[in-house]
Order: sequence, then C-alpha cells, then structure tokens
Amino acid sequence: MALTWSNSIDEIDWTELEELYRLAPLRGKSAQTLQTTFGASRYRWFARDDGALVAAGRALADGAECSYLCDIAVRPSHQGAGLGGELVARLLSDSKQHKRVILYATPGTERFYRRFGFLRLVTAMALFHEQQWAIQRGHLSEL
Repeated sequence: MALTWSNSIDEIDWTELEELYRLAPLRGKSAQTLQTTFGASRYRWFARDDGALVAAGRALADGAECSYLCDIAVRPSHQGAGLGGELVARLLSDSKQHKRVILYATPGTERFYRRFGFLRLVTAMALFHEQQWAIQRGHLSEL
C-alpha cells in the first residue's frame, strides 16, 4: 500500500468521493452534496492508495467550543487496515482545542469509536429529513 494523506479539497474528484461513500456504504451522498459539505467543513482528510481514493472524513468545527466528526468512510477493500483509526486520529488532533468533540456514528460502530474515548451522549436529539428511515435503521428512537 502506497498511502498518501491530504486535507485539501483542491484536487478532489467529487464523483470519486461519491463512489467511496456508496461503497463504504454510507447513504446516498451526491457529488454536489459532498462538495458543499466538505467545502463547509473546517477539517477534512483524504487517503489515497496508489492514487485511488480509499478513505475520507470531515469535521464541522467552530474553533473553540464544538467539533463534530462526520462522514468517516473507508473503502471496503481497505477496511481493517487501520485507515479508519488513522482518519479519526487526524480529525481528533485537528479538533484538540475544542471543549467538546461530537461524533455521529452508524449503529453497530460504537465499539470502534469507544477506543478513542467516545461515550454515548444521552442528551442528544435529532431531526432527520427522512425521519422514518432513520428510525427503521436504528439512528433514532422515539422518546
């Protein structure tokens, strides 16, 4: 593996990133949406293996109070090789001056994130555009 890391969006092929999220699998993120969300994120990291995009993630952050890690994705062919951990470690390092770091995780991935010190946030609540889908997938539960 000839792995290279970058935090620049200048050379990102947004359709390649869309394909990574489709394979990861993280729910339908269009190239246009990814360009908007990564462009608006304070921190982001991309990993390439011999030029191919194999991992990506980002954090929305305000510079002091809160950093929100999201869209952590690793190509299935590269999962289990430590890329996800390296990606999270890089975003946490970028976020170290924030008082709170919040993470939205896919159900079933909690154990992975606990090794970085994340705990369940019992007071969190959310509104989803597709509320029923989120309930069915285990992202939300009714009070």
